[in-house]
Amino acid sequence: MDRSTLAEWVGGCSRLLEPLVEALRRHVMSATKLHADDTPVPVLAPGNGKTKTGRLWTYVRDDRPWGDQSPPAVWFAYTPDRKGEHPKAHLSEFQGTLQADAYAGYGAVYEGGRVNEAACMAHS
Repeated sequence: MDRSTLAEWVGGCSRLLEPLVEALRRHVMSATKLHADDTPVPVLAPGNGKTKTGRLWTYVRDDRPWGDQSPPAVWFAYTPDRKGEHPKAHLSEFQGTLQADAYAGYGAVYEGGRVNEAACMAHS
């Protein structure tokens, strides 16, 4: 099969799944507590035969251990870099407690008191 055909299929599936991904994002961001982290991922750099490092941001809600009946969920967001503007944009509607590592990029999220910082025990 031609590469462009396969790429169009992937793009078409992505467009079809967009409403589901948005519903999942809204569910995750409606939690009162979130855990956030990012992971480096190698991404092909077209034209030079090498890879660059992108980021996969993960936002998790799961309060079942505290008796919450809401379904646990995770929302993933990809960005081409690790700039602090990304978590700030991802969490722009979130209000509550955020547990994350000590990455300075979360600093802007905590400004104004809308989001409370919960220290990550692994990074304390």
